[in-house]
Amino acid sequence: MSSSLFEFKHSDVNRINIKFLYISKSKYDYDWHSIMHTHSFTELFYVVSGRGSFRIEDKIFTVKEDDLVIVNPHVAHTESSKDSSPLEYIVVGVDGISLAEAINEEDLKNHGSFSIHNYSRYRHEMLSYMNNLLYEVENKNEHYEVICQNLLEVLILNVKRRIKSDLVISAEKKTTKECNYIKNYIDVHYSSDLNLDYLASITHMSKYYLVRVFKKFMGVSPIEYLISKRISVAKLLLETTDYSIDQIIKVSGFNSQSYFNQVFKERVGISPTKYKKQYTDKKIQS
Repeated sequence: MSSSLFEFKHSDVNRINIKFLYISKSKYDYDWHSIMHTHSFTELFYVVSGRGSFRIEDKIFTVKEDDLVIVNPHVAHTESSKDSSPLEYIVVGVDGISLAEAINEEDLKNHGSFSIHNYSRYRHEMLSYMNNLLYEVENKNEHYEVICQNLLEVLILNVKRRIKSDLVISAEKKTTKECNYIKNYIDVHYSSDLNLDYLASITHMSKYYLVRVFKKFMGVSPIEYLISKRISVAKLLLETTDYSIDQIIKVSGFNSQSYFNQVFKERVGISPTKYKKQYTDKKIQS
């Protein structure tokens, strides 16, 4: 007879100060279409099977089985599925964590506000934790809340362990009423003639302080966020309407065609006219 004894040295263990919000499992149907949206918390999106695309702000990435997508709070995103291989995925909402530092580009795509990493080597681990979470939430047996919280901590620590890079999951950035107000104000009034002096005046901050706290909150300056919002609106109008370029410039809030063309090409890679033609050609072909 042989046996092994492994002792656990009891010491002060730092628990992760996070909160389990929800978990859901979905499979794409042909009549389901997701739209761009944001959350005030972090989402973990795990592809169980299928293929599709993930749109984060103005970038689109292909996702496949065992891809784990982590999206920071306040980052616009949505997913779409390939009709021939519909996405099946699990989504976990977590309050109290966010991606903090850049990650090795060779290991995963990371732009500060999101990351994509393939977990095919550790699929059994990820699905074990997530399926156990689903079971506990669905059945609600005695002590299920405590079990869910502990399973979530194990899941998050596993993510940190398995991604061999500089991934840091840290306490969620503290937001302020002023930054939330400015973000929401830009989301509604992006077509108005906004500038930094005006945005600072409506929050009673100095513009230098506003830039610093907003950048800490959103990852970009207020003006950078405003430009990105206007470009997103312009892209949507180019894709889905028959508006002329002049109409789109006016609706999206740009003040001149030359500036609009310059910024659009810098951020999208092609001119607004060529971008619109791509979608016009697709409509004709379909």
